[in-house]
Amino acid sequence: MTVERPRGTTPDVVDVVALGESMVTFLPSVPGRLADVPSFDRAIGGAESNVACVLAAAGHTARWISRVGADGFGDHLVEAIGAYGVDVSAVRRDPARPTGVYFRTAGDRATDAHEVAYYRAGSAASAMSVRTMDLDAIRSGRVLHLSGITPALSADCLELMRELTARRPGRPLVSFDVNHRPGLWRGDTDGARVLLELARGADLVFVGEDEAWDLGGPEAVRAALPEPEVLVVKQGASGATAFHGPKAVFVPALTVDVVAAVGAGDAFAAGFLSATLRGLPVRERLRHGHLMAAATLTVPGDLATPPARGHADRLAALDDDAWGTLRLGPGWTQADARAEEEVRTP
Repeated sequence: MTVERPRGTTPDVVDVVALGESMVTFLPSVPGRLADVPSFDRAIGGAESNVACVLAAAGHTARWISRVGADGFGDHLVEAIGAYGVDVSAVRRDPARPTGVYFRTAGDRATDAHEVAYYRAGSAASAMSVRTMDLDAIRSGRVLHLSGITPALSADCLELMRELTARRPGRPLVSFDVNHRPGLWRGDTDGARVLLELARGADLVFVGEDEAWDLGGPEAVRAALPEPEVLVVKQGASGATAFHGPKAVFVPALTVDVVAAVGAGDAFAAGFLSATLRGLPVRERLRHGHLMAAATLTVPGDLATPPARGHADRLAALDDDAWGTLRLGPGWTQADARAEEEVRTP
């Protein structure tokens, strides 16, 4: 897979454009039920904007495109995401619809005790459509990164996603993270079927083995989804398998002292995309995905300081035995950054 500049006259081509809803996230000040938490800390959350922030922090040019309300929460999202170095100039403000927000407990999403309360119905982002968005700006990256959250927001968002995943000459490389959230799909819409349809139009697809239409393993997922040039099947704590054409490459995940699992999938996608943009082999792309995920797993929020590129490259180049014994804990990227600075400053 090669990543070429899209044809056309669109100015300011960036490495990656990420399109999707971001929300203001309220994180609990103490563990416990939402009913018992006395106060919350404000942060940002959104699968696609997370990817854009990680890529920008890793030295790539990234543009986030969405709609937010003409309100204080919208101001916060645009300012906070822009502070990561992400281009937010194409974000639209909606005076009639609010910015989405959500609250979550401190527990792991995998446990029954975890609670999330979303307030996103009728949000500004749900009004994204072929008519309300600048399609030239959306296609102004070498890579266009999308996720399966967006088509679940509204019929207009689904129409937009179908337009962006349609195979047409000159489009950017389309990256699609399936991100199946069953709770977002309402009514009679078969979310799994829709996501499979959209994935078939992408060039690069990320999907968790546990969300892959109950197919039973990476090979079965590839058999059901042969169209994308590259398919990455994430297999939880065991690792991930990437198919490049018919060839499969498996790389085990790292041993990590986990602080919180939120945002790890987005960070993995960002690491894989970063290595893709740099033209690295598939094995190294998977390893960079694991390293970016490890950075996020060792912090409490959705976003973490990524490892310095030189150090990440050295870790990604370890032999299999050394990779298998590597263990990363909280603060490892900060220690890595200090070491890199000492190398640059005699």
